[in-house]
Amino acid sequence: MTLTVQPHRDSLGLKDGRLLIGGEFREADETWTHHHPATGEEVGSFAVASAQDVDAAVRAARKAFDEGTWPRSRAGERIKVLRRYGDLLREHSDELRGLQALDNGVPLSFGQIYATSVGIAADIFDHHAGWIDKVGGQTLPPYQGGDHLAMTFREPVGVVAAILPWNAPFVLFAQKLAPALAAGCTVVVKPSEYASFCVIRMVELLIEAGLPEGVVNLVTGPGNPTGEALITHPGVDKISFTGSRTIGRRIVEASAGTMKRVSLELGGKSPAIVFADAPNVGLAAMTCMGMVTMGLSGQACVAHTRALVQRDAQEEFLSMAQMLATAVTFGDPFDPAVLASPLINGKQLERVLGYIERGQEEGARLVTGGTRLDGDYASGNFVAPTIFADADNDMAIARDEIFGPVLTVVPFDDEEEAIRIANDTEYGLGAGVYTNDVRRAFRVSKALRVGMVGINGFQLEPHIPFGGYKQSGLGREGGQSAYEAYTELKTVMMPLTDEMM
Repeated sequence: MTLTVQPHRDSLGLKDGRLLIGGEFREADETWTHHHPATGEEVGSFAVASAQDVDAAVRAARKAFDEGTWPRSRAGERIKVLRRYGDLLREHSDELRGLQALDNGVPLSFGQIYATSVGIAADIFDHHAGWIDKVGGQTLPPYQGGDHLAMTFREPVGVVAAILPWNAPFVLFAQKLAPALAAGCTVVVKPSEYASFCVIRMVELLIEAGLPEGVVNLVTGPGNPTGEALITHPGVDKISFTGSRTIGRRIVEASAGTMKRVSLELGGKSPAIVFADAPNVGLAAMTCMGMVTMGLSGQACVAHTRALVQRDAQEEFLSMAQMLATAVTFGDPFDPAVLASPLINGKQLERVLGYIERGQEEGARLVTGGTRLDGDYASGNFVAPTIFADADNDMAIARDEIFGPVLTVVPFDDEEEAIRIANDTEYGLGAGVYTNDVRRAFRVSKALRVGMVGINGFQLEPHIPFGGYKQSGLGREGGQSAYEAYTELKTVMMPLTDEMM
């Protein structure tokens, strides 16, 4: 059997991608050819925005912000557009999921899971549309006496550069653009070069929803030249980025010159702490292993890739995790029987295999997996679900974000040791706590230096803040905190006298 996605490409009518600048779709001098991660086939090509193209896009967004109607539009107008857009996303869900499968190989079978769901993206736009007429300022009484009044207002921050990763384009597009547009900002969006086709279509649907020209502009291409030109442009007021710490640090450096506002989500090495008194140790194992193998094959920032398991529960945990690992299926992402994706490219494939080799060299016990799939899968970037046991938290497989289907199991004896190991990391994005003791659940959750904790399960929703501590990033996406992150707070002081002066 030879894997191929060509028939699906043809059935979706995929077209080469263009830039959108100031309401006009245009070509670029250079193009990028995308190869499918499951087959190595050429899927299609799209424009690579040069520094001049990026400049034109930022200028268009600047003009739309300074002179256009969107930042000054009535709340009802913005609500109408965002909700219409949510409806369009749902109407085009099958098409968009197909485009994502062509982009990054995420199987259609996982179309309803949070990170890969068009429906959740639509819900995020609906949610932020609801904030538009509800977030206001304050009226503050005089503090030291006198006849005056202080008022605060929320105003849009300006031109936003929204830079997306390849692993969850639907949700990340929504988490960045929904609050930005709700607040009245204008946007230049840059998708990853490994997941551009579905984002191009999402931008087209924004225009169809009634968004004015220039409010959203699209530049495609790799980090150099496209991304670098965008993060260093003086006309950008805020950067919202999801991706690696290396690029996150570069964005902080680039933003310093003009004091750009910055929101960063930079990944994690999230621990799942499984106590022996967990309501269901097997279910905890399947939850962790599912996050590491199913759908994105561990290529998710919040996946619980570090399982801290109390020694008395370790063998039960490993048994169930291994059972799920052997049940994972690979292949054509359009096949409903396929449950997991390939790794995104050859570079990531070599990185993951390198960590697996290093884990064995450092003395961790390889329970299952650890190899690249061959035979019918040889042309794709497939790695078998991998479990390491008896690991030490100082090992690279326990400290680094591998971004692949690798679960590292670290044993612990008591609660104090579990908290110490969990916090012994440069990251602080998410965590899980599995226990039947409600006091312990809250005690441990409070002690963890992370942005999100799931107790006996883990779920992400549009209205909850998403983000992390330490080197997992800056700021939050989701909920009211995300909306406010795309605003500036202005204070106006007014005398309360018959005469203004």
